[in-house]
This record gives sequence, C-alpha cells and structure tokens, in this order.
Amino acid sequence: MGTVRIVSHSAEPFADRRQAGQLLARELERYRTPRPVVLGIPRGGVVVAEQVAEALDGELDIVIARKIGAPGNPELAIGAVAEDGHLFIDERVRAWLGVQEQFVERQRALQVEEIARRVALFRAARPKVPLAGRVVILSDDGLATGSTMQAALWAVRREAPARVIVAVPVGAQDTVERIAADADETLCLRAPEDFGAVGRFFRRFDQTEDREVVDILGRHSGRSA
Repeated sequence: MGTVRIVSHSAEPFADRRQAGQLLARELERYRTPRPVVLGIPRGGVVVAEQVAEALDGELDIVIARKIGAPGNPELAIGAVAEDGHLFIDERVRAWLGVQEQFVERQRALQVEEIARRVALFRAARPKVPLAGRVVILSDDGLATGSTMQAALWAVRREAPARVIVAVPVGAQDTVERIAADADETLCLRAPEDFGAVGRFFRRFDQTEDREVVDILGRHSGRSA
C-alpha cells in the first residue's frame, strides 16, 4: 500500500470543481518536476484535473472509466469498466445486493459502447499522452464507492508509469484507504465522517457536459512535453 494523506475531516463544501482543483494543486506542488501527466476521469474529474495541470505545468489528459450501477439504483456503483475494457467489480456490494452475472454483463456491454463513443469524441480533441515512465496524477471530483477510480487506476498501472498519485478533493475514508492499495500515494483533501454523496460537498455541482470536456482538452492539445 502507498501512503495515504487526508488533509482534513471537515465537511465544509468546496465552491465548485475549479476551486477544488486549485486547492489540490497546492498540496501537489512537489510533483511539478519532473513534469507530470495529470489525468482526469470524465466528465467532472477533467475540470478538477485541468486546475491541477495548469498549476503544476503538467500535461493534461483523460482516462475513461464508466460506472456500473446497481439494479434500480444506478447511482450506487457495483463496479466499473475502464477504457481498455477491463472490468472491476466490488464483490462486497454485488454480494450484498445479490446482483446476477447476467446483469453485470449487460451493463458492461452498455458501458463499453459509451466508452467507445467518448474515446472517439475526446481523443479527437486531445490525442492520448503516453504514460510509460511518467509521474501520473490521477484525479476525479470525489470518491464514494471508488469503483470508477479503481478501474481507471488499474488501466493506468498497465501502462507502466513511474509513479501514480491519486488526488481527489473529497472521499469516504474507507474508500480512500482501499484505493491506496494500488497507488503510490493517495491524497484526499477532505474525508468527512458522514460522507453520503460527492455532490454534497460542492456548493455548485452542475453536470459537466461533453462539450466542456472537449473544450478543456482542446486548450491543452498543444502543450505536450
């Protein structure tokens, strides 16, 4: 397990994703050199990651992972699929809910289709940055069950980066500690005891649209190392 750094257990909300990213960047200043790759998980995580990349003069890119929601409760993740097609299932949640394999496979197929759509759209704006041998900062707007981050983290690891730092504004403490098993360092600004949903900890938590992600990636497409 890598190191875990939780800055506060405060439940004070962030103004928005941009402010959260700026505050994360202050805690990551030591990773400015060598120039890092900062990966955001679309969609909301890309807004956070852009602020980190700009503050650290890093290369901004994305890693796409899609949540598999529980039957009748799509916001509750039982797993996630990564951009490279690998599946992560939280077996504790699946067993607790009694989710059948057939349901998982149907949802996996749907999410793979959506990932393909996003890859085509987002990679047209920003070609993929190679990760081998690089310091990678992997960010999202928060960690609830952690399934999406886990799938993304495994996908990043398969590209053989030199070091992977997971950095999020807010998360459930047990999830943060579980994610740390596969990261070199995990940074969480706030891990409130009474967690609930990520959106509770942002005063503004609007849906991030595809167009905004494309615009962000387009702004960074000419800033390669």
